Amino acid sequence: MRRAYAVLLALCLGLFGALATAGPAQAAAYTVTNGTQFTDTSGNAVHAHGGGVIKVGSYYYWFGEDRNSDNTFKYVDAYRSTDLKNWEFRNHVLTQSSASELGTAYIERPKVIYNASTGKFVMWMHKENGVDYSEARAAVAVSDTVDGNYTYQGSFQPLGQYMSRDITTYVDTDGTAYMVSAANENYDLHIYRLTSDYTAIDSLVANPWAGGHREAPALFKRGSVYFMLTSGATGWSANQQQYATATSLSGPWTSWTNVGDSTAYNSQTAYVLPITGTSGTSYLYMGDRWGNSFGGTVNDSRYVWLPLTFPTSTSMSMSWYPEVTVDTAAGTISGTSATYNTLVSRNSGKCADVPNQSLWQGVAISQYTCNSGTNQKWWFKDLGTGYYELMGRGSSLCLQENDTNVTQENCTGATTQQWSLTTSGSYVLVKARATGECLDVSGASTANSAAIITYTCNGGTNQQWTRGS
Repeated sequence: MRRAYAVLLALCLGLFGALATAGPAQAAAYTVTNGTQFTDTSGNAVHAHGGGVIKVGSYYYWFGEDRNSDNTFKYVDAYRSTDLKNWEFRNHVLTQSSASELGTAYIERPKVIYNASTGKFVMWMHKENGVDYSEARAAVAVSDTVDGNYTYQGSFQPLGQYMSRDITTYVDTDGTAYMVSAANENYDLHIYRLTSDYTAIDSLVANPWAGGHREAPALFKRGSVYFMLTSGATGWSANQQQYATATSLSGPWTSWTNVGDSTAYNSQTAYVLPITGTSGTSYLYMGDRWGNSFGGTVNDSRYVWLPLTFPTSTSMSMSWYPEVTVDTAAGTISGTSATYNTLVSRNSGKCADVPNQSLWQGVAISQYTCNSGTNQKWWFKDLGTGYYELMGRGSSLCLQENDTNVTQENCTGATTQQWSLTTSGSYVLVKARATGECLDVSGASTANSAAIITYTCNGGTNQQWTRGS
C-alpha cells in the first residue's frame, strides 16, 4: 500500500511539474473586430494608445498610452497575449510618480526594445510638459524585465539640437537599434542610430524627406527592403497614410506613396507588427482611431488593425475589413470581406442614418437623405442562424432594439442585436429577433431625422426597406 501511494505521489508530482513548466497554451486563430475599444481579460478597456509591441518568449507585450481625462500622462500600460486577441493587463510600467518631470506631462508613442548585450528592456517615448508642445523631447526608461517598473532616465532633444515629437524604434537584424522621430515642427523625419546600450543617440543617419510634414512613423523590414509608414500632420484628424522604401536606412529612400484610403480608414499609424509562424511572416498594421477626433479623449480611442499586403517587394497595400483573423502560430492574418448596404425606406426614400456620423454608443438611429456616407452603410453579418447583425461601416457598432428606439451599441451577439430579413415583393422587412417587431419609421414620417423604431409588423410602407449599394 505504501509502495502504491509512493507511485501515485510520483505520478502526481510529475504531472504538476509538467503543467508548471509547460508555459502558455498554443495560440489558435482569433478574430478581432475593427474600429472598437478592446477589453482585457478582466473586462477593462485596453489603454495602449500610440503603442508598440515586442515579443518575448511566447508572449506579445503591448505597451501604450493611458491618459488622464485632460489627456495628460497617467501611465504607460503593459499587456500581454499569445494570440493578439486575449490581452492580460500586466502593469503600469511607467507612472506620474516615476520621475518629477512626469508629474504633469504628455508621454506619447512609447516603444520598447530589448538589448541582448545588456539584458535591459529600453523604452523610448515622446515627452512634453503637459501644457503645450514646446519641449519636443525624446525620453528614455529602462527595466530588467519586460513588464516590470521602468526607471526613467530623463528627456532631451536628440544630439542637443533637434526637436523630437512622434517617434518609433527599430532593431535591425545585426542588433543595431534606431530611433525615428519627427523634427523641425514635424516637417522633417530623422532616422537616428542609437548607442550600443540603446539608451542614447549615437548619430543622425538620415533626414531623407526634409519638408515632408509627416508624423506617426512605423519602420519595419521585409526581406531586404525597409518600409517607413507615416501619416500627415493634421492633429487628431485622420489623413492619407503614405510609405517609402529603401534597401539601406541611410538611403536612398523613395518618395512617398499613398496606401489605404484617404483617411487610413479613420485611423493613424501606431505600429507595424511582424508575426512569424509556421506559414511564414505576416505584417499587421496597428492604428489608432483617436477619441479626440470624435469629441472624446485619448482613452476613448478605438483600434484599427489591418493586414498589410505586398504586391511586389517594394510596394504595399492596405484594405478595410470589419474583422481581422490572426493566427500567431501560423503567422497569418486574414480579413473578413464585407458588402455594405444602405437601408432605404420605401415610404420616404430616405436612409437609415447614424446622426452626425457619431461613433458613440447609445446614439439613436433616424432617417436622413441618402448621401453615401459611411454612417448610412451597414454590413448584414450573417450569423448562420437565420439572423443577422447590422454593423455600421462608420462606427463598427451594431443596431440594437430597445423599448422605445433603435440605437448603435457595441456588438455583443445579444438577441436584441439580431434581425431577420423577410421579402415583401421587391422590398424587405427587417424583423427583430427579441420581440418579432419590424424596423419602422416612426409615424410614417418622411422628414429628415424622424426616429427609426421597432413596431408591430403591419405591412406599412414605412416598414418596407430596400438594401441599396
